[in-house]
Amino acid sequence: MVIKNLIRNYGDFQIDIPFWSLPDHGVSALSGPSGSGKTSVIRMLLGLEPCPGLVWTFHDLDLAQLSIEKKRLAVVFQNYELFLHMTARENIQFAVSARGIDKVTGQIRLKNLAQRLQIESVLDRSATVLSGGERQRVALARALIGEPRFLFLDEPFSALDAHLRSEARLLVKTVVEEFKIPTLLVSHDAADIEVLAQSVTKIDKGRLVI
Repeated sequence: MVIKNLIRNYGDFQIDIPFWSLPDHGVSALSGPSGSGKTSVIRMLLGLEPCPGLVWTFHDLDLAQLSIEKKRLAVVFQNYELFLHMTARENIQFAVSARGIDKVTGQIRLKNLAQRLQIESVLDRSATVLSGGERQRVALARALIGEPRFLFLDEPFSALDAHLRSEARLLVKTVVEEFKIPTLLVSHDAADIEVLAQSVTKIDKGRLVI
């Protein structure tokens, strides 16, 4: 896939990526220190922040020209962004409704994902009482249930205790490979990148480092 004109001026900071070529399969990593622009890159590609002139060619489509809904992208943010007034099940079903997935298909996918991610026992618990690892797996289920064409993982392990990170990395690696979803991992943690990524791009001060 090719990304062009990923450029935005924030006043005191600028993302300046005129050209970026990425594999259209497997896990790629975007690595850089805090404040280097990693999350801003994700938000622009998702369509959450404007980026006039952006071109994102993926399988003969320009995703930049599609509405957020039609892009069929998914993201697991650093803090998972679950709706705390909902149960785990309701959080996942929210994505079913938002994606326009019919109820029967949604139920089948939810059951399969719950089994695969080992969250069957927590589906009817409030998101407020879930552990960090459980929240991460619920957020991953919510991201995957729409069968996205591309997945973003934004510092997905940083909120976990150190002893949970190794297990979580292996689970995410297995699930992403199983579902064959091209993924961009955003992280400054070398262990995340070593376990998950097949290719690495470095960013610093809003620019790719060659």
